[in-house]
Amino acid sequence: MLANDVKRILISEEELQERVAELGAQISEFYHPDSRPLLVCVLKGAYMFLSDLTKHITIPHEVDFMATSTYDGGLDAQGAVRLMLDLKANIADRHVLLVEDIVDRGATIDYLLRMLKQRQPKSLHVCSLLDKPERRVHQIEITFLGFTIPDEFVIGYGLDIDEMYRNIPFIGIPKQELIDRLISE
Repeated sequence: MLANDVKRILISEEELQERVAELGAQISEFYHPDSRPLLVCVLKGAYMFLSDLTKHITIPHEVDFMATSTYDGGLDAQGAVRLMLDLKANIADRHVLLVEDIVDRGATIDYLLRMLKQRQPKSLHVCSLLDKPERRVHQIEITFLGFTIPDEFVIGYGLDIDEMYRNIPFIGIPKQELIDRLISE
């Protein structure tokens, strides 16, 4: 069972669902009902968050996806950000909300914001489930934030370790044995 590899639950499934509903309500109030914002999900980590978030947004909106890569497994993102999947939608003169799982160092979101600004959206904001400000290298303004967390590696609710554990319905801190095992592989 995947949950057996979790040392402790940082954010429960109930806390997640409550906060996601609150974020959906805030987003619905923030945008004009006729603005039809485009929610851009940063894959793979934000897919669960986006799926639940859209259920609580009460105004018309669209969804598109982007994917980046900064590392090839392991625990820490390293090197330059690479775009692996670009938007299908034209965002010129559109309201765009970038939906991210976690803002850690800020390199990925900084890269995406700079790229998307060049495409001249009407507005560009960030919604992140998690923020880990202790590790921040790039200053990022998060308009809609779920939770601020300590500088610990987390898994679950879309966040992975070596492409696994995304399906845990809560945010947890993995046991050190799991981290050590995956690092040695």
